[in-house]
Amino acid sequence: MNKDMTVPCEDGLINLRVGAIIMKNGQILMVGNDIHPEYLYSIGGRIKFGETSEEAIVREVFEETGVKLEIDRLGFVHENYFYGDIASNLRKLIYEISYFYYMKVPDDFEPVSMSMTEDDHEEFLRWIDIDDPIKYYPEFFRSELLHPEAGVKHFVTDER
Repeated sequence: MNKDMTVPCEDGLINLRVGAIIMKNGQILMVGNDIHPEYLYSIGGRIKFGETSEEAIVREVFEETGVKLEIDRLGFVHENYFYGDIASNLRKLIYEISYFYYMKVPDDFEPVSMSMTEDDHEEFLRWIDIDDPIKYYPEFFRSELLHPEAGVKHFVTDER
């Protein structure tokens, strides 16, 4: 039971994934890679078959930062339709459901990038201000993380 939760559906794919909201000193920790350094995204990845979303986010944060963080709470559920842009899913319609968790961040948190992209490109970690003009995903972080609310919010993005 170690297979990513990516399921073929007609000519497209369904992905189940998790993302981490790791904030410290008014900044959020994001990930980039050497292919598209101008674009950042949340720490996280696909849920593996047999995992809960909570187990998956703890695993993904550890894989990408070298630190095992605890979950604070679920913050967002995001449904997203988009077209794939890497060799394994190029131009395929993807329906992705993501669970974004706020993580508990200790004062001595010192992350170290330890991950690669799906197509084997080195990733890097970067602290940014929420209103940093760089493009980052998910875009709703830009407005929602400035004034976090206690409940879970649901977003839908459709790029078809």
